Formats: sequence, C-alpha cells, structure tokens
Amino acid sequence: MIVRTLEEVIGTENEVKADNWVSRRLLLKDDNMGFSYHDTIIYAGTETHIWYKNHLEAVYCVAGEGEIETISDGKVYPIKDGTMYALDKNDEHYLRATKDMRMICVFNPPLTGRETHDEEGVYPLVED
Repeated sequence: MIVRTLEEVIGTENEVKADNWVSRRLLLKDDNMGFSYHDTIIYAGTETHIWYKNHLEAVYCVAGEGEIETISDGKVYPIKDGTMYALDKNDEHYLRATKDMRMICVFNPPLTGRETHDEEGVYPLVED
C-alpha cells in the first residue's frame, strides 16, 4: 500500500514549480499504478497554454475559479469547485485562473515527476 500526505511532498523534488502553477506529485510512474496523481495550484491572473500530445489528463477542481478554452474550436468552459474536465482527445487549450484554482489531476501514461511544459505546452513522453 502507498500512503502519502501533501505535507510530505511539499518542499521535495516532487513539488514542481512553474511561473503559472505548482504541482505536488503524489503518485508517479515509479509507483507502478499505471497513472500519476497530482495536487496542483493554478495561480490567479495567469493563462497557461497546454497541449498534452503524449498524455491523457483528467482534472477535478476542488477550489477556485477560472476557465478552459479549447483552441481547435474556441469553446470556453467555466471552471469552479466541483468541475471536472477530461482531455480525452489530447486537446490543446488555454487554462486561465481568475482565482487560485486547486486541481486534482490524473495522467495516463503516468508522469515521472520532473516534467514541465515545453514551448508547445507539451510534457515529454519518457520511455523506459
């Protein structure tokens, strides 16, 4: 059994920071669960371009407010506490926070833990 607390992750290498967000990575590829699990804060007043070409992601907002805009069709979806969205087609999008948003994220395939977005908003696919 794997048991971890958020407090155990904060301040370690599994807390990855960027200008627009901080991701606390609770389960990673090495945990052999087939997915990774993250507690992420998206900072208010930011816009992040994201395009997970190599991963599927499901996100559940547990606090805050913002929106997601899919680039292919320009649709804008509001996000607030209790909203889930799934990028089931590797959807390229903008993620905007009007208030700090706390998001619970699941990635398949799982992340290794050190990934950050490249210039296209992509996380690299790390092969064994």
